[in-house]
Amino acid sequence: MTDDAVLRTRIETLLGDVQDPYSGCDLRAVAAIDRKGEAWAVELRLGYPCGDHAKTLAATAQAHLTQALPGVDIRVQGSMVLNAPPPDTTRQAVPGVDWIIAVASGKGGVGKSTTAVNLALALAADGARVGLLDADLYGPSQPRMLGYVGAAPQAGADGRLPPVERYGLRTMSVGYLVDEDQPMIWRGPMVTQTLTQLVRQTDWGGVDYLIIDLPPGTGDVQISLSQQVPLSGAVIVTTPQDIALLDARKALRMFEKVSVPVLGVIENMSTHICSRCGHEEAIFGHGGGERMAAQYGVPLLGSLPLDLRIREQTDRGRPTVVAEPGGALAQAYHDIARRASAHLVQAAAPSVFPEIRVVDD
Repeated sequence: MTDDAVLRTRIETLLGDVQDPYSGCDLRAVAAIDRKGEAWAVELRLGYPCGDHAKTLAATAQAHLTQALPGVDIRVQGSMVLNAPPPDTTRQAVPGVDWIIAVASGKGGVGKSTTAVNLALALAADGARVGLLDADLYGPSQPRMLGYVGAAPQAGADGRLPPVERYGLRTMSVGYLVDEDQPMIWRGPMVTQTLTQLVRQTDWGGVDYLIIDLPPGTGDVQISLSQQVPLSGAVIVTTPQDIALLDARKALRMFEKVSVPVLGVIENMSTHICSRCGHEEAIFGHGGGERMAAQYGVPLLGSLPLDLRIREQTDRGRPTVVAEPGGALAQAYHDIARRASAHLVQAAAPSVFPEIRVVDD
């Protein structure tokens, strides 16, 4: 082997020592290594919305390589490369949408909608184009959480609805089309048909991710959506107590039965943080989401506290990720969004992560 080949192999080996905390992959899987004159250029191409994490990871790799190979000119950069999903031959694609992630729960009251809107906002803040569909036709909450006050969107000449844009998201909800206090007294078939129309007749305009905030349960809406829409993956939101976990398990098993990859479990209201003294207490139990994730062999994407600020911010129409973008709570949502989107790429096709590309001058 030439000296260059030996050094290139050494760089690859050293990159294997550094792991991306969100994808769980070592950096050999996402590195492109080029020889440029006397220097070596390493580009880390992360296949999920990662924001500043790409620079942080590049700095970690740079430090590791510099320490192990003193005197060798190596320059590491990080970038985000979002790949389109592989084609789904069993379901018709949604125009203008790449990846579709369902946010689900087996029961109501676990904070699923709050989690969904903050995950969507975190993905957008990290550099992705994101749509958010409020699929709970009986109890739409996203218009209130996003602080929308305005006229109902009107269909264009092509019959498609323009999404309502809020905080960088392209959003759609039946709550934009009817009065807030008007009940939807519809039977299952009409609900399913309306939801399918909202998915396919909204002009999403080219989004990398469409987040679907599903209604609680495992009924007609969830099953029909899974069969008719090419869901890329699902995340399950639960609280730690056994009663919530019983229904969350049903939601997880439903997605398994309809061949939708479960990206992981989010444990919401994991602990309560007192707004006065800061004392933290697991009032709903401890570790339920982690045990459920281990039982079904899926990742625990993260745990979120029961914090008064999260409720106040969504009630005011400014969810946590936009209300306190630099805070610890917003960072927790960013961490979960990055893990979910990284696992999404792996679940769809491990080869979607770029392989090492060797280019000689």
